Amino acid sequence: MADLRSEFIGIKSPNPFWLASAPPTDKEYNVRRAFEAGWGGVVWKTLGSEGPPVVNVNGPRYGVIHGADRRVLGINNIELITDRPLEINLQEIKSVKRDYPDRALIVSLMVPCDEDSWKAILARVEETEADGVELNFGCPHGMAERGMGSAVGQVPEYIEMVTRWVKQHSRMPCIVKLTPNITDIRKPAEAAKRGGADAVSLINTINSITSVDLDDFAPEPTIDGKGTHGGYCGPAVKPIALNMVAEIARSSETAGLPISGIGGVTTWRDAAEFMALGAGNVQVCTAAMTYGFKVVQEMISGLSDYMDRKGFASTADLVGRAVPNVTDWQYLNLNYVTKAVIDQDDCIKCGRCYAACEDTSHQAIAMSEDRTFTVKDEECVACNLCIDVCPVDCISMRELAQGETDPRTGRKVGPYANWTTHPNNPSVQAAE
Repeated sequence: MADLRSEFIGIKSPNPFWLASAPPTDKEYNVRRAFEAGWGGVVWKTLGSEGPPVVNVNGPRYGVIHGADRRVLGINNIELITDRPLEINLQEIKSVKRDYPDRALIVSLMVPCDEDSWKAILARVEETEADGVELNFGCPHGMAERGMGSAVGQVPEYIEMVTRWVKQHSRMPCIVKLTPNITDIRKPAEAAKRGGADAVSLINTINSITSVDLDDFAPEPTIDGKGTHGGYCGPAVKPIALNMVAEIARSSETAGLPISGIGGVTTWRDAAEFMALGAGNVQVCTAAMTYGFKVVQEMISGLSDYMDRKGFASTADLVGRAVPNVTDWQYLNLNYVTKAVIDQDDCIKCGRCYAACEDTSHQAIAMSEDRTFTVKDEECVACNLCIDVCPVDCISMRELAQGETDPRTGRKVGPYANWTTHPNNPSVQAAE
């Protein structure tokens, strides 16, 4: 059996599945139930400094994007950090950690951008014996408008400064949570590393408006006739998150910096993809809010079965396996040629491939009078659109062998060993 035990920046947990800082980790009752369900760790919902209490809206806090089958694709939330007293949260954190010493318990923090505020709350958190802290530099709404959250995370100099304060005034491992609401995710990651961060976590939610009420003409969720931008999360953001994780993992400036992957993790496969791109573990929110805490049990069993099939003894064998295969477009092999092939035995003659290719692609699929669909190799550019729209998975791609002639271009297929002979090299293009 594969060993799912995880050690992330020295923090041990029985598996790599953590609950992200969000409503599911808002209080002791929730976290205890999560641990009983099997979660390896939690990041406690973000705490703020003592002072005037945070006040959340007393109305709809979520806007949802559904798929055609009512499956939740994404949730937009306008909830702020915890509105429960700091002292109560700290007492509960200490109690939970005492009773679940084998689970990872991280405390998310967001306080004003001054050293004394950070020093004061870090001392309080250390007394709980929590395993570490996560600096919330990603919240795109509400707190950002107060000079915290993504207002800090969008300025690398602030990230570096606050991270350095945390490392100076605390013994605890420090994870910096990054905002995706930025042009180049590598810059804040580099700043966190310079400040001494032990790891980064990403992505936080994406600034969004999910829908508009066309009767009241206000963004949803609507509070007394008004709406605001919120933070978008869930399966819809996974492609963005995977790319940003990969960017950090493969950058020479941040390679080796531990990453906790966040963004639409719903199944074991999602988790495995994040880990293959460099994440040491994953954090989950929307899946738990949609399906309940026991969703982790499928994640655990699925990842374990996958690792057994691949012969991976531990999660460390999976982490980063795909990073060497992530490259820039200019280095792709343009002499690699494939053609679509339709399995006539499995085809249900729906015609979706034909419609998509004929109207929006390269007119590479022919339709006979009896609705038999075939690929015209001389037109097919292997764009994959037919496969993407096929409802029964009856289309595949066949790789042309070396030396075989591409019917579309008339060129023989052959390898490009290096950049000097690569078709994207300007000198090669000029010669042709």
